[in-house]
Amino acid sequence: MIPLGSPDGDDADYEIPENLPILPVRNTVLFPGMVVPVTVGRQKSVRLVKKAYKGNRIIGVVAQANQQKDEPTPDDLYRLGTVAYIIKMITLPDGNITIIIQGKKRFEIGKITQEDPFMTANVRPIDDSFSNSGKKEGKALIQTLKEAAYKILRLNPEIPQEARIALDNIESPMFLVHFLSSNINADVADKQRLLEKTEGAQQAQLLLEYMLKEVQLLELKREIQSKASLDLDQQQRDYYLRQQMKVLQDELGMDTPDRELDELRAKAAKKNWSKPIREHFDKELAKLQRSNPMAPEYPVTMNYIELMVDLPWNEYTKDNFDLKRAQKILDGDHFGLEKVKERIIEYLAVLKLKSERQSEALAAQEAAHEAAGTAANGVNGRSRDAKHRHNPEAMKAPILCLYGPPGVGKTSLGRSIAKALGRKYSRMALGGVHDEAEIRGHRKTYIGAMPGKIIQNIRKTGASNPVFILDEIDKVSSDFRGDPSSALLEVLDPEQNSTFVDNYLDVEFDLSKVLFIATANSLDTIHPALRDRMEIIDITGYTVEEKVQIAKKYLVPKQRKEHGLKTKDLQIDDKAVVKIVEGYTRESGVRNLEQKIGAMVRKIAKSIAMDETYEHHIRPTDVTRLLGTEVFDKDIYSDDDIAGIVTGLAWTQVGGEILLIESSLSRGKGALTLSGQLGDVMKESAMTALSYLKAHADDLGIDYRIFSHYDLHVHVPAGAVPKDGPSAGITMVTSMASIYTQRKVRPFLAMTGEVTLRGKVLPVGGIKEKILAANRAGVKEIILCTKNRKDIEEINSAYIKELTFHYADTVGQVLDIALLPQTVSRPLKFILPEEKPETDKAY
Repeated sequence: MIPLGSPDGDDADYEIPENLPILPVRNTVLFPGMVVPVTVGRQKSVRLVKKAYKGNRIIGVVAQANQQKDEPTPDDLYRLGTVAYIIKMITLPDGNITIIIQGKKRFEIGKITQEDPFMTANVRPIDDSFSNSGKKEGKALIQTLKEAAYKILRLNPEIPQEARIALDNIESPMFLVHFLSSNINADVADKQRLLEKTEGAQQAQLLLEYMLKEVQLLELKREIQSKASLDLDQQQRDYYLRQQMKVLQDELGMDTPDRELDELRAKAAKKNWSKPIREHFDKELAKLQRSNPMAPEYPVTMNYIELMVDLPWNEYTKDNFDLKRAQKILDGDHFGLEKVKERIIEYLAVLKLKSERQSEALAAQEAAHEAAGTAANGVNGRSRDAKHRHNPEAMKAPILCLYGPPGVGKTSLGRSIAKALGRKYSRMALGGVHDEAEIRGHRKTYIGAMPGKIIQNIRKTGASNPVFILDEIDKVSSDFRGDPSSALLEVLDPEQNSTFVDNYLDVEFDLSKVLFIATANSLDTIHPALRDRMEIIDITGYTVEEKVQIAKKYLVPKQRKEHGLKTKDLQIDDKAVVKIVEGYTRESGVRNLEQKIGAMVRKIAKSIAMDETYEHHIRPTDVTRLLGTEVFDKDIYSDDDIAGIVTGLAWTQVGGEILLIESSLSRGKGALTLSGQLGDVMKESAMTALSYLKAHADDLGIDYRIFSHYDLHVHVPAGAVPKDGPSAGITMVTSMASIYTQRKVRPFLAMTGEVTLRGKVLPVGGIKEKILAANRAGVKEIILCTKNRKDIEEINSAYIKELTFHYADTVGQVLDIALLPQTVSRPLKFILPEEKPETDKAY
């Protein structure tokens, strides 16, 4: 037990307990000899004070180093405090307790003996000492302290004059130092430094430094006030009013420029910036501090700085590497699309392996440091931990382009990918974008300047590695305001986008970890350099079977939910869905199918709302009643005994379609007529086909005189629809050969392929869309180029099991397959002039 002098000044002794109760306090540092009130509200502190007040009233008062902590631990406290005696305890109406305590002597915390129900510790008391108080240096120091105190009293009218009387009556040098240390205008950290100076002369020297700074500030304040009071012109009057307004705003808790700058500075301190970016920010913030809040450029600079602190610099969300979960999410949200799902799983697998390798390398490095005894210091350790935490993957994200017809789920697939990866999701519609500034942003000098859509969306997501959908990238246009497609080159180049510079931001921002996914209906309108930077993933149309599954799993439940129906209210039979697909839609995707299902659900919803009887289970016979007459015919073929009619296969931006080509002959002089809004390439295919037939007339059994005495007319129906492309080449030559030879084309046969003047058959694209169109139309046999066999092998065999494929390399092979050997029932009778016998020949 350690004796302690009586607070009343008598000879009675008080003892410091072996386990001294420790009272943590905020915003207060207690010095020996000082009497201060302290309000206690925390449960542990209340229990401590009540128990001590009933006992010897001796406690240890220690200031908190971390003043924001409500429940401080020993690590949150300073190690040096003051032993205090509780003079009086007052219980307030709100349950809090106010105690009046007197400091006795300093102590240093040794070992914490308990933390519950309150904190106690073994302490080492520290006696006050002022070694040279009686010497000239000590006396001069004390006199200087008093003069500085008098000057502060004179310069600060808010301090009552009674303080001068109290100052005059203090004789003890040590008590004077403690008195001034307790009442000086300084924060807790500075006062704690004074308390930790256990030798009186050292404490007095540090105290004098603080007091002289206070004197200088007060003199400068008085000088400013005196200058301001001489002559208040309009500008000075405005400044004075703004200062008053600032005080009122502080009292009301409103935001002020200084408070806003402090908040921005606090946010900036937490940013993981590189040195150049931090220097750039500090420069902009200093410029803002020097600016007048009423100046026009102030809000411009403020908006720029807010953008910098709001952007997620090197802040990444953690990827979910559960590949089975990712596969389950992708399969649950989308039916089919196997290529895309496989590519995403591959990307996740690579990220997972690289993350594991980095973790192993980091663990090995730390083990090596420990074994060598050269563990890095705390700062370096924190830097390594932060780097590993914020950027676990060093792999650059791929740039994917989902290419396919509308309605196949390209855009919605991006949201599913974000959910599977556990990343933030952002979408930017590029359709009709024609201003380069929408991608790169405007210069800050422009009126109404703002960052580009890329940076804006990154700011909204709050992460530097979101899944970013660039929707309809093929519909980007350009005009006098720039070419957005060229601006996207840097965004979508994995070798450049790590240093992407937005015109507004004007510093480099790393986009290499963003998973960009573009969608497009056509690749022809995409800038070639832009297309080269993307990994094209072809998403083809759905078969009837796939559409039925999509309707059952996604479309029907979605429409029921959107129209307020329950599962028991409506069930649609699979055959009914098939009838909707074949009779009311003709598309590669499922957008029109969803609209038709929505129309049916609305009629059911109306019947339920009006208490009408209706059929809960929709069958094929109910579809016509709900949707009206069928719009399309499933089988467009007719067993017409006419030569010259051939079915081709075409690709459009909305999927595949069948294409009829009709040829007819009439008496004339061998003219060729083409109709049906054909493009230049398709017209050239017709002329090539005719030239081939003329060159091989004998092989096909065609009388050469027909070409000069009969006009040929080739027509492609749906004349209002423009058509172009080389894939109708073999269809053209088959139609012409059929009409010239009067051999009918094999029924339920379609074909696609380019033809050359020599009669070679070349491969074409869009095979899957064309096959699906043929399947929808009831085609049973298809002729393709041999080199297109690989495209057929990629299609699910279950969807083409009813189709027969013929592969050809020459036009002769195509005609052998397509033309029937027998003549038509009503053949065209050619009327040709008699051939005159040759009487003379020229050699």
